[in-house]
Amino acid sequence: MNMVVSELPAAMLPLAPLVRFDADMIRKLSQSGPRYTSYPTADRFTEAFSYRDHLQTVAGLQARGARNPLSLYLHIPFCDTVCYYCACNKIVTKNRHKAVVYLDYLKREIEMQGRLFAGMNQIGQLHFGGGTPTYLSDVQMDELMQHLRRWFQFAPDAIGEFSIEVDPRTVSRERVQRLREQGFNRISLGVQDFDPEVQEAVNRRQPESQTLEIIAAARDAGYRSVSIDLIYGLPKQTMASIAQTLEKVIRAAPDRIAVYNYAHLPHLFKPQRRIADEDLPAPVTKLDMMALCIARLTEAGYVYIGMDHFALPGDDLAVAQKQGRLHRNFQGYSTHAESDLVSFGVSAISAVGATYSQNAKTLDAYYEAIDKNELPIVRGIRLQMDDLIRRLIIQRLMCDFELSMTSIEMAYPISFATYFSTELVRLQELVADGLLTIDGEWLSVTPRGRLLIRNICMVFDRYLNIGPGQQRYSKTI
Repeated sequence: MNMVVSELPAAMLPLAPLVRFDADMIRKLSQSGPRYTSYPTADRFTEAFSYRDHLQTVAGLQARGARNPLSLYLHIPFCDTVCYYCACNKIVTKNRHKAVVYLDYLKREIEMQGRLFAGMNQIGQLHFGGGTPTYLSDVQMDELMQHLRRWFQFAPDAIGEFSIEVDPRTVSRERVQRLREQGFNRISLGVQDFDPEVQEAVNRRQPESQTLEIIAAARDAGYRSVSIDLIYGLPKQTMASIAQTLEKVIRAAPDRIAVYNYAHLPHLFKPQRRIADEDLPAPVTKLDMMALCIARLTEAGYVYIGMDHFALPGDDLAVAQKQGRLHRNFQGYSTHAESDLVSFGVSAISAVGATYSQNAKTLDAYYEAIDKNELPIVRGIRLQMDDLIRRLIIQRLMCDFELSMTSIEMAYPISFATYFSTELVRLQELVADGLLTIDGEWLSVTPRGRLLIRNICMVFDRYLNIGPGQQRYSKTI
């Protein structure tokens, strides 16, 4: 078929059998909903949960002799410039002294948690996010990594997963090599779009040659995995321009690719107010863009992991999903399901035991707590049995696209059909739409339902109709 990309309708795009794009069904079920990086979601955390609750939780783990490796997350909030699409918790400043002060407090928090987890401080996974982690200098990163190793025991490089998010505009080939020497073995590059007009519209000018040079540098430095982030639905994007970006990314052959839907929420995120509504693609075009991304990536051999994520068949994510070991947390999909997540820095969220806890969102509040020799936790939640059951169900559906109802009954003292009688009735509507099948043992998501997995999981979310929250969510597709 000799048809230009911009005219190719979504319904005609060839897709891999594991995921099926159905534009009519997506339009029918389009609504706002959580991404389920946690359950309950962060908007349900309360100030009734304090750092003392976290201390009590860790003491309980110590008493039970918990020995699973931990996962660590460090939030570096600083950026040199603002990208208009960004919805992250960030601080845009060229005043490098702010990072000096921040690092001092961050190290103090690391020491507090290191003492708290003494005896069970094995680390299997580490992730630096932001902001822009490479806002830190080589020397600052050296000191921070040395400090982490002082308080936590890292797994060998061949076993542990130690990743960092990198803005290619902020690093050189030499910096990439230095990061590898500092212990990082996975690297994630923000790209979003290669088209110069799109980059200009979102205030992120990033030459293609610059990005490709950093990918090559990461390969030469021996990173185990290179990931790329893309966004569809940005201002000035067209079907033709995003097709060109996809072609270039596929040619670069990263191990993982995340393709995010741009959620335009200017009432929540001030930088987005600089994006003109008339520059955004029409909703029908966004759906065609999504279909094109799925088609091109799966045709190129990438496995659809779920939500926005794709990976080469030999990548750890794809292998973990095949083996039923995939997990989802605040950093997205992960291979470390058994790990408690301990997070550091302003706004960072930890998941330890049956609790979630979040740090203060402003620097002043973060610093004030640490100056009192207290962890900067300002809110969180302790999960009840109902939360744990529903979290497990949502995790398995998000990661495996299927659920053994018997396995839930074996893990918890319930009859699935009785406990979730209301949910099973609601699910019948999705069964009728061809999104999943239900038999006496399994709830299985169909290829058509995989793109709408958030809608399916929302049936099990008992918080959605309780109080405010949904207005903060992005569209499920």
